[in-house]
Amino acid sequence: MIVIIDYGMGNLRSILHKLRKMEVEGLISARPEDVERADRLILPGVGHFAAGMENLRKSGLADALNRAVMDRGTPIMGICLGMQLLTEHSEEGDAAGLGWVRGRTVRFNFDGAEERLRVPHVGWNLIEKKTACPLLADVAADQRFYFVHSYYVACDRPEDVAATTRYGREFVSVVHRGHVFGTQFHPEKSHRRGIEIIRRFVGGVS
Repeated sequence: MIVIIDYGMGNLRSILHKLRKMEVEGLISARPEDVERADRLILPGVGHFAAGMENLRKSGLADALNRAVMDRGTPIMGICLGMQLLTEHSEEGDAAGLGWVRGRTVRFNFDGAEERLRVPHVGWNLIEKKTACPLLADVAADQRFYFVHSYYVACDRPEDVAATTRYGREFVSVVHRGHVFGTQFHPEKSHRRGIEIIRRFVGGVS
């Protein structure tokens, strides 16, 4: 069972719709017990980091996620805010995250830069693969993915950086550490290539 975690942040049904098109059994749930019995977990999200973490903690989902992911080794994929929540800390609300990916989440800042780009970063952009990651096995250099975000992840360990993207500066667009994955872009909104990334995750990568 693929469980899409409902903690009150973001459009979950678009991911469930994609799973159903793949003929994959999926469940949207805010129940800690569903998280703990899942075969794989998807942590999506759009919105505020501190609010997201507060929702996870108050609902008991943060503890359930730690037991599932850290104790049982359940594979998880964070999407957009969900990827940021994997980190140790965010500037957004000065809040601690789940801490599974060593690093922090910081806001784009183009003050003093030659090119002052608009924040949030919205639209289609390329990714550049950095380390081997099963989610990206068939991604070519000219493939674009859809982004909507004002914050990005800064990893402490280069080996956790599966791919980067350039928007005024290079930032991490895919993280991978063991059975923990994250994409800053929205694969569910990235047409065929994005769907292939979801398919690879639900199909058994770890």
